Amino acid sequence: MKIAVVAITRHGIAMAGRVVAALPGVQLFAPEKFRAEAEAASSTAACYTGKTGDQIPALFEAFDGIVAIVSLGAVVRLIAPHLKSKEVDPAVVVLDEGGKFAIPILSGHLGGANALAGHLATAIGAQAVLTTASDSRGTIGVDILGRELGWTTEATHDELVRCSAAVVNDEPVALVQEAGSKDWWTNHANGRKGPKPTNVSEFSRLEDVAPDTFAAVLWISQREMPEVYKARLAGRSVTYRPPQDKTGETNQ
Repeated sequence: MKIAVVAITRHGIAMAGRVVAALPGVQLFAPEKFRAEAEAASSTAACYTGKTGDQIPALFEAFDGIVAIVSLGAVVRLIAPHLKSKEVDPAVVVLDEGGKFAIPILSGHLGGANALAGHLATAIGAQAVLTTASDSRGTIGVDILGRELGWTTEATHDELVRCSAAVVNDEPVALVQEAGSKDWWTNHANGRKGPKPTNVSEFSRLEDVAPDTFAAVLWISQREMPEVYKARLAGRSVTYRPPQDKTGETNQ
């Protein structure tokens, strides 16, 4: 990820220096009046004149993630006019000046804010405050399952929402794995250390699943879904495609 750190006070800039040191490649942005402090904190610091809010459009355009060492309420007001969708908005994490809490507030899953908060927590000893249901409960994040393994996801927005709701609401869910690495749980986004969710039943073939028994089906495969299953699972399935090498063999 290409990450910007925004700090607007002397103490915030000092904390930003710790972030820059811990996460190489991060660029610091600070007000011109604190240029001396910013340049002491980072050799690549960029200082701006005018309002911090005026910098948001350019930061949204140029960076995948933003760490804002600014109060949470202020950040919400700064970014609100520029939000588009979870598919394109950058990850935004708020970090307090004391470095105690890293709070993802935008694009937690698809944008990677939850993962970024986890990296900050490890790097500077902060506590990642994760409020997304799947992460706070340590269950499957349907929209990012297998991302670390290079899997791609095929589903509409409504299908992702419906299947995610089924997982976090403890409804019966079938996970069918016909391809890809079996290590998807421990290599899941943000790591999973506890047991797999008890409401998820695992299968090795789609044909072994009785569709009417499950609220959602998560299907990891390289083949096309049979027509009969397309009809019976319409609106409540997500397909994951593990990567293949040039011979067509599955890599992960």
